Formats: sequence, C-alpha cells, structure tokens
Amino acid sequence: LNAKPLAEDQAYPADPEDGYGWAKLFSERMCRHFLEDYGLETRVARYHNIYGPQGTWTGGREKAPAAICRKVAEAALNRSEWIELWGDGSQVRTFTYIDDCLTGTDLISSGPYAEPVNLGSSERNTIDELVTLVEEIAGVGPLRREYLTHAPQGVRARSSDNTLIRERYGWEPATTLREGLERTYAWVLGRVEAELDARRPPSA
Repeated sequence: LNAKPLAEDQAYPADPEDGYGWAKLFSERMCRHFLEDYGLETRVARYHNIYGPQGTWTGGREKAPAAICRKVAEAALNRSEWIELWGDGSQVRTFTYIDDCLTGTDLISSGPYAEPVNLGSSERNTIDELVTLVEEIAGVGPLRREYLTHAPQGVRARSSDNTLIRERYGWEPATTLREGLERTYAWVLGRVEAELDARRPPSA
C-alpha cells in the first residue's frame, strides 16, 4: 500500500505492459496528433479497474472484483472452504464502481480539457483485502486461500492520483469499495445460482 498513486504526467517515459499498455498510449498519441493536424478535439479518460453488475464475471477476462465475487459465491453455494487466487494476494489496486465511471465519463466528455485525466477511485486495497470484504458481504469464511503465484497478476501496485480530476471538475469517484461490492456480489450470486440450477438434472 506504500506505492505512490499514478498521476497523469507519469505515463512517460513509457514502460507499459507489452501490447495492452502500448495500445492505450498509442491511442492517446493518435488523439493528440489528430488535434494538431486536423483540429479534431478529443477527450481521454484513463480508467482504473471498472467493475459492477452487468459486467463480465467469468471466463478469465473479468476484473478482480467480479472474479472474487464469483469464487466466493461458488464456495458459499457449494459449501467449499477454499478459493484460488491469482498472485500472492498483496497486489495493490484501486477499483472504480460503474456508476462513478459513467458520471466521470460524462464530465470529462463534456469538459473543456483535451489532456488525459485519471478516472478511478482513490481507495486502495490489496487483493487479500478485497477477498475479505467479499467474504464479509457473503457471510462466509474466512476461506482458505490457495495462491497461484505463477498465474498472471499484472504489476505489483497501481492506483489513481485524483488531483487533476478534483482540480478540473470538482469531483472524484465516491462509491466505497464495500458499497460497490455489495451490489456486485448480489448480481454475481444470482448468475452463479442460475448456472448451478441449469446444471442440475431435472427431477423425476
């Protein structure tokens, strides 16, 4: 949790994750060139781990909050006492609830500033803390955690510095992680229950 939050001007000199990170930075540079060459104004929001109901919750492409909600829901419904986690649980992230993302996107899109702006919660948590919150919401556990340290886990720490969005728009994401997870867990639990019901053989 001691890693310094990332401000917008820290994107360069660039050292992003290959492919995924470069695609984002290249898109930002193209926006800048289209403004310089053709006068086309754009707006850039740098999203930080958006999550919430109606999002991807299974299949390996989901964000950590949805994945943890699914794993805890499955453990609760199957009366299991353990879950698997990618990494060692100490990775630090900020997670941004979808309602805040929509509000921030509207502000940035209609605002006068063309430079990139962080759009993320400033509430920082480790993956282990995320799991503990979901366990409390689900009323289970504590579950035994099996850490898959060779699984993809991204950078050790990444969080949003919200100085610029507060200065320019007088606003920043305000939904707490617990509030967002309560809504997300309820939705994911319903999906997991429906999936388990579909697998059960019809009664005779």
